[in-house]
Formats: sequence, structure tokens, C-alpha cells
Amino acid sequence: MIKAYFVERIRKQNGLDMKIEKFWSAVLSQRADEIREYFHPDAWVNWHNTNEHFTVEEFIRANCEYPGEWDGEVEQVIVTDTHIITATHVFSKDKTQSFHAASFIRVVDGKIASVEEYWGDDGDAPRWRLEKHIGTKIKSAL
Repeated sequence: MIKAYFVERIRKQNGLDMKIEKFWSAVLSQRADEIREYFHPDAWVNWHNTNEHFTVEEFIRANCEYPGEWDGEVEQVIVTDTHIITATHVFSKDKTQSFHAASFIRVVDGKIASVEEYWGDDGDAPRWRLEKHIGTKIKSAL
């Protein structure tokens, strides 16, 4: 997972008291009531890949009504004066689907005010790059 002691130190320095790992756990487990507690009532979420803007309630519906059972791992956390930025590996529990999400989470008074999120499907490089032998695998298997 992530180095909790480092993240905790930066959180305290910047006044960002939100526990991002617990937030992601609630999102991945689709626990609506728990997710709601992390947001300001007038917060919003943008999913840029699909050009969608959500209120908190719409985001919770989209997340919690998404089919299947999910799991994941927060692979990286960067904390600034106003944001928590995460790179999170999200995958179906049956391992048939795998994604990565880059989330720019603006925090005000310890609660989420907005999320700008970018999702990508995990998979093989496109054929044209494979044919040109450009790049190498980061991991041996996704």
C-alpha cells in the first residue's frame, strides 16, 4: 500500500485530516452512507474520460450502483496545500476487469469539496507500439 507515516506527516503539515485510504475503501466497497460522510454537501465530481459531472448524490449512485464487486489499492498519494492526489488500481474481485484512476481531490476543512478524476482501462499496449517494439512492460502481468 502506501507509506502511512509519510502521508500522515504531510497531512498534519497541510491541515488535510481526511483519511484517503478509508475513503477509497468505502468507495471500493460501495458503502454509500460512509462515502457521503467524506463530502461537503455541495461538492462535485468530474469524470473527464466520459465527460460527466456529478453532484455528491449522483456520484454515490454511479459508484454504488455500478455492477459487480470491487477491490483496489491506492498505489500513490501526493498531498499539496489544497489537494490529495491519488493513483489507485481498481479491479473487479473476479479479476476480469482492471483500471487505474488518477484523482485530484480538493479538500476544504477536512472534507472533499471536489474531485477531478481520470480513468483508464488496464491492458496491453496497442498493436502499433508492440509491432515497433516501443517500450517495455512495467509489470510482468496486470
